[in-house]
Amino acid sequence: MAAEASESGPALHELMREAEISLLECKVCFEKFGHRQQRRPRNLSCGHVVCLACVAALAHPRTLALECPFCRRACRGCDTSDCLPVLHLIELLGSALRQSPAAHRAAPSAPGALICHHTFGGWGTLVNPTGLALCPKTGRVVVVHDGRRRVKIFDSGGGCAHQFGEKGDAAQDIRYPVDVTITNDCHVVVTDAGDRSIKVFDFFGQIKLVIGGQFSLPWGVETTPQNGIVVTDAEAGSLHLLDVDFVEGVLRRTERLQAHLCNPRGVAVSWLTGAIAVLEHPLALGTGVCSTRVKVFSSSMQLVGQVDTFGLSLYFPSKITASAVTFDHQGNVIVADTSGPAILCLGKPEEFPVPKPMVTHGLLHPVALTFTKENSLLVLDTASHSIKVYKVDWG
Repeated sequence: MAAEASESGPALHELMREAEISLLECKVCFEKFGHRQQRRPRNLSCGHVVCLACVAALAHPRTLALECPFCRRACRGCDTSDCLPVLHLIELLGSALRQSPAAHRAAPSAPGALICHHTFGGWGTLVNPTGLALCPKTGRVVVVHDGRRRVKIFDSGGGCAHQFGEKGDAAQDIRYPVDVTITNDCHVVVTDAGDRSIKVFDFFGQIKLVIGGQFSLPWGVETTPQNGIVVTDAEAGSLHLLDVDFVEGVLRRTERLQAHLCNPRGVAVSWLTGAIAVLEHPLALGTGVCSTRVKVFSSSMQLVGQVDTFGLSLYFPSKITASAVTFDHQGNVIVADTSGPAILCLGKPEEFPVPKPMVTHGLLHPVALTFTKENSLLVLDTASHSIKVYKVDWG
């Protein structure tokens, strides 16, 4: 009985945390719902729930017309009503939420720890972003998202410098962007799951090349030091290298580097060693539950290290669900964890794995990450529709 009680503690804490994040906060402003007037949960006519403050912010001041930020259905602010199930849940869980553990409070940062120095983007500027890349020449940040223009470019201060890539069905349009990379000569390469193609633009948004008909479901994309493009095909279970003449807009050659991968998605290339990390999402046999696995290949495509959800559970008390992978400037493998949520360093491939937490608070649902030349860590948080910039705090 004592063992069961000890095991129920972490499970109950995880359930409470999931309820607080998934049910008890507004997914537009990410403020906690409550009985106070501005934070009362309101039902829209489509069934989605936002706080009263966001209803007022989204509604037209005279007509009170608004568009649901989630399903895009038209609604009227005066037609909303209190969401009684959420209010009742707040009452039921109120005392427990007030006693939430210290993990929810920002602990003081130790010298040398990564702390969030800057955040930009936000709801409206970005809508459900999925991919992040850094221009090696200009230092500008490129994000693909679900907005009317799918590609948004931010300057170093976080302001929107440019956007392009119309939402549409034409060959040069972008239907459903998944990932993005920037080549060494500043071309923007986007994987489009909508028409299962790879689309290349110049930095000003002019279409240069559409590569279609070769992939079942292109997903992750990354630039190599030699200006090649590596792409994962999640449905075919393969990894490909593309040799492209970006100036002329010509695909010279396609090489399949790996086959028999399990639903590969994220991909990263180390500019220090040429190693390639692939993030797989295999289904556990007989359960239908998806886990994650990081595989690292040498520049000659020899497997040098791998670790999965179970392996990482030996180091951490909670499940690790990797959603993105990158390399730092020292060749360490860095992953984003959506279960924590957190950012973890897994160490160098030849020592795999030597896990160490890098960021353990301040994130909601990280889906992409990369390092700047100044060694700042950029994290794309899709739940807050923002980019968070982490730097080392030397205290």
